[in-house]
Amino acid sequence: MVSPSERTGAQLFERMARVVPGGVNSNVRLEVAQRYFSHGSGPWLWDSEGRDYIDYVLGQGPAFLGHAHPRMVAGVTESIAAGMTFAAQTEVELEAAEGLVNALGWPDMVRIGMTSTESVQAAFRLARAATGRRLFLRFRGQYHGWLDNVLINSQDPWPRVASNGQLASSLDESITIEWNDLEAVRQAVAEHPEQIAAIITEPMMLNAGAIMPQPGFLEGLREISQTHGIVLIFDETITGFRLGLQGAIGRFGVEPDLAIYGKAVAGGFPASVLVGSARLMSLFANGTNHSGTFNANVLSCAAIVHALAIMQSTSIYDDVERTGGQLMASLGALVAEFDLQIQVRGLPAAFHVSFDTTDPVTSFSDLQRADSDRYRRLVPHAIDAGVWLTGRGIWYVSGAHDDATNDATLARMRKALANFVEHERTE
Repeated sequence: MVSPSERTGAQLFERMARVVPGGVNSNVRLEVAQRYFSHGSGPWLWDSEGRDYIDYVLGQGPAFLGHAHPRMVAGVTESIAAGMTFAAQTEVELEAAEGLVNALGWPDMVRIGMTSTESVQAAFRLARAATGRRLFLRFRGQYHGWLDNVLINSQDPWPRVASNGQLASSLDESITIEWNDLEAVRQAVAEHPEQIAAIITEPMMLNAGAIMPQPGFLEGLREISQTHGIVLIFDETITGFRLGLQGAIGRFGVEPDLAIYGKAVAGGFPASVLVGSARLMSLFANGTNHSGTFNANVLSCAAIVHALAIMQSTSIYDDVERTGGQLMASLGALVAEFDLQIQVRGLPAAFHVSFDTTDPVTSFSDLQRADSDRYRRLVPHAIDAGVWLTGRGIWYVSGAHDDATNDATLARMRKALANFVEHERTE
């Protein structure tokens, strides 16, 4: 047990950095390497020094139900008391699989894993097994995991590797184009006849910018993929079970061949899911390998079962729509009081805030217009005021946020904005 005198973030970081590179176990956290949290409850976090924060990062999205939801904690605890993994199947695994197929409505079959990085690769393997082709088409600014063949730097010149040690040749597996541009899709398909196994996309760009699909774009992808025998994959890691019980597919009305779910699917616990048609998914039982020691472990499956029960039996989606929508409008009005121009864009469950004009943002290229460095300079003021944000501009709203947290957020952001404006004035 750490004594109170040793609980400052700087002291904990110093210890952590001796045994963990950079003091973090995921490079996404390097910018907050000295921040340590002791616990969370609902929409609130408390750091190691006792300060509280209203959380709009939600662990990068998974805590859609809020932190430490009592039904989740009780249900998962009861299930894992009997064991975690048995090198065979469990009834809770069956319950999770049937629950997912029934809740989503469109897929026939499911495979349950641990991370979406793995599930994306499994989807590619299925697409290649089904088509006999090698390439996949993807879109600039979208994230599909940290492995060599999907990790890209989308800044000019793009696409290029995003990490030391990453094989540049791995990017030869993909074709990268701007999102929301059907003509570019048609051109890429025409230039690579019968070579593209899959088109993979976030159905709404939430990893970067909270960018909505243009009318007809997803429908166009569906038509092009069907015409050319290409497997259409929706990466719903972020959108799934956040934009609605049926995710972006339910919201926008376009069904892919395969889809990946993560983050919200297990109510904050680790799990990833690949779903799709029986025609494709059944290949896993006929010569196409997909394996993993911890796939469909009891903790993950119990978490899926209990998360689905909560999402299906409560008004969480209506609540998030109302709370998040009010927050989006109120933030815009608050910032205007300080004579600052921002754009608040997206949906109530997940929206993006940036210093930008009101011109539309339909692609990653448009996103470059915003002053992202200025927003990153605002974030420390928000954190100091007790609003937990990420420098990427995304705000996630949970079912635990409500009118009271909205009021508290606006009061804290008013303080943060005043400090930010004063800091800019005196720099």
